[in-house]
Amino acid sequence: MFLLLPFDSLVVNLLGISITVLFTLLLVFIIVPAIFGVSFGIRKVYMKTLLKIFQWATLRIERGAKEKNHPLYKPYVNGIIAKDPTSLEEEIKEIRRSGSGKALDTPEFELSDIFYFCRKGIETIMDDEVTKRFSAEELESWNLLSRTNYNFQYISLRLTVLWGLGVLIRYCFLLPLRIALAFTGISLLVTGTTVVGYLPNGRCKDFLSKHVHLMCYRICVRALTAIITYHDRENRPRNGGICVANHTSPIDVIILASDGYYAMVGQIHGGLMGVIQRAMVKACPHVWFERSEVKDRHLVARRLTEHVQDKSKLPILIFPEGTCINNTSVMMFKKGSFEIGATVYPVAIKYDPQFGDAFWNSSKYGMVTYLLRMMTSWAIVCSVWYLPPMTRQPEEDAVQFANRVKSAIARQGGLVDLLWDGGLKREKVKDAFKEEQQKLYSKMIVGNHEDRSRS
Repeated sequence: MFLLLPFDSLVVNLLGISITVLFTLLLVFIIVPAIFGVSFGIRKVYMKTLLKIFQWATLRIERGAKEKNHPLYKPYVNGIIAKDPTSLEEEIKEIRRSGSGKALDTPEFELSDIFYFCRKGIETIMDDEVTKRFSAEELESWNLLSRTNYNFQYISLRLTVLWGLGVLIRYCFLLPLRIALAFTGISLLVTGTTVVGYLPNGRCKDFLSKHVHLMCYRICVRALTAIITYHDRENRPRNGGICVANHTSPIDVIILASDGYYAMVGQIHGGLMGVIQRAMVKACPHVWFERSEVKDRHLVARRLTEHVQDKSKLPILIFPEGTCINNTSVMMFKKGSFEIGATVYPVAIKYDPQFGDAFWNSSKYGMVTYLLRMMTSWAIVCSVWYLPPMTRQPEEDAVQFANRVKSAIARQGGLVDLLWDGGLKREKVKDAFKEEQQKLYSKMIVGNHEDRSRS
């Protein structure tokens, strides 16, 4: 039998002690508090410490940039083109007045009118409202991560050492710790919901299912070092309603589900996600759709209606934008969730980009790469506001109701309220938008001609 040398035996013993200590710390300071929904305040102390380090690093960079006489910040504004809020008719009138000198009531087409559409087209290409919503916004202060201001340059050895130390901490300490916590949370979720699923329906099953979900989501939240501030909890969604929120990241689900108990809606997946979905649906009536069913709008609406009509069932959690937006705005809400006549509980989510970028650019990063970026950031800090419930008014259609809810979320979260469809991230502009401009121009010309004929 192979005998370990004294040195090898010592290494094995130290390794065993280290693993035992690490597991004990995880159990005492993270897993057990997550089970009971309490916190020791360690994450808040960690966040305050990071803020002081960021402030010192930024001041040091600014002083070094001033000494070396080079620009520090890359100019950044929300729009590079100044756009006056004028109508098509007013702008063409100005072009005709400064060009041909003819009045706008001239019924025939003027060649100078082309310049209006050319200018609008160039403005849209250079500075459209959609494309810039799918890229991470640039930070003015250095957070020791790679996503920072492009004009930052080498300043001093101390800053470089600080950045290198940050890389070691994030990749060698935080990343393994977070992976262990995520694995623990997901394993407990699959195991717990599977066991609870075998219990007969009743209060005991509902109680255990709720607390298993909350416990596992809270562990997963700690796997991201998420620091979440919840506001107006008295407005949290109730059974038989629909919770709608703006969408920045896939972790929006975990952020909300760690503070409430929801029925999820989504497409059935394969692999690990499929295993999790099948386990969850045993313990809780989630609404999963086959790939072929997702495109059937009437079937989806019927399933959702059946769910919300049963007031004993959990509120449904839906993200009506249908895609992730970069934490600066709210884009068009799909009307399907607002057609079924249920009470809507709006929720606004706003992330603090100083500690880590939560936005998932799915056209640039795969899920694995995105999760790696999240788990190697400093933390995920966000605020969640529960808004008062809203119902559809008698004179409102589904689109108007959706826009009213969207405006309330944007106003509370300090986000830009946009009318554009988030689907433009991957699709071309619909012909209807082009036809709308054509109709406006045609109406202007034909309408002026008709007015002139009557006179």
